[in-house]
Amino acid sequence: MPSSLAELLPPGFIAGHFLGAAVMVFVAALLQGLGGMGFAMVSAPLAVLFFPELVPAPLLVLGGFLALLGMLRERSEIDWPDASWLIGGRLLGSLVAGATLSVLPTMLFSTLFAVLILIGVIFSLSGWRVEPTHRNMALAGFTSGVMGTITSSGASPFALVMQHIAPARVRATISVVFLVGAIFSLAVLAFVGLFGWREFWLGLALLPIMVVGFIASSPLTRIVPRTTVRLLLLGLSGCGAIGILTRVWLVPA
Repeated sequence: MPSSLAELLPPGFIAGHFLGAAVMVFVAALLQGLGGMGFAMVSAPLAVLFFPELVPAPLLVLGGFLALLGMLRERSEIDWPDASWLIGGRLLGSLVAGATLSVLPTMLFSTLFAVLILIGVIFSLSGWRVEPTHRNMALAGFTSGVMGTITSSGASPFALVMQHIAPARVRATISVVFLVGAIFSLAVLAFVGLFGWREFWLGLALLPIMVVGFIASSPLTRIVPRTTVRLLLLGLSGCGAIGILTRVWLVPA
């Protein structure tokens, strides 16, 4: 465990940099509190470009706490069968991605899934409907697991398959999936030496800002129409896919 404050901060840390990260976390938490997803979609691409010290572990710490808050706020709305199918598919997708990353190029995987998400968003806006069956839930979970393992942003498939479900059920159920996913990912990062006390405390430093953003979303969930939430989810899906393409093609490895 670090013995001084300086040891908790990443190299080159400055107050202004932290302020920018705090604004990003607030907005991302607000959007996820409203739509059930969006934290990683918004924060992961921006963090890669402007706040690399937050990727991946500190964002996962925040995402895990945010998912826990969402699950507790609307726990009566959780659809446990749907959550089970989503989690099962996500864990399988994560394992498949991990096994194939050493064989196939990461850029190919990321580009393919991002383009497929953008196509799905376009079809959804044109009236195409993805039925939230257990099979489609498992497929969305699998796709999310692959995307999340490779790019750290895997919520877009969930938005496509759950866009016609009641917003409260979406928020509560997805929170369970994100909580399990964050714990699993942090355990893997700790095992390979990429998650320690510095990353943990950096995430906690931004936790109050994240909580404020989440709390600010609570009154909005009661007044924002279901159609608006659906469009928000599709918009975040598109932004997430574009963020993945930006990360893959414009950010040096």
